[in-house]
Amino acid sequence: MLEYITLPNTLPPVAPYSHAVRAGDFLFVTGQLSEDPETGEIVRGPIAEQTKQVMENLKLVLEHAGTGLDKVVMSRIFITDFREYQTVNEIYSAYFPANRLPSRTTVGVIGLAGLGDVEIDLIVYCGD
Repeated sequence: MLEYITLPNTLPPVAPYSHAVRAGDFLFVTGQLSEDPETGEIVRGPIAEQTKQVMENLKLVLEHAGTGLDKVVMSRIFITDFREYQTVNEIYSAYFPANRLPSRTTVGVIGLAGLGDVEIDLIVYCGD
């Protein structure tokens, strides 16, 4: 059984997608940008600020789905400037306990939707 999750009280997605889809014990979270959920505007500025907003957006989706970052098994990070790799790592790693780091892929890209500089998606295990 599939459950399609869209957050209430936020701006609707700008493209045809759900914020997350639950498939059995797994939750697949759509890539989040540094969009401010109240205004819909992309947070611009230093990559650290953008990454923090991305992580907060991911937390918001997970909380709505009844889970948290401690259940993440895989993440994919897309960044437009690999010179910012270490900064993204510093912000990202602060959201996970050192002994519960998910597997991960990081990809350098030419551009992202919304013209942000970082996007992260997740796969979450929601079983016991």
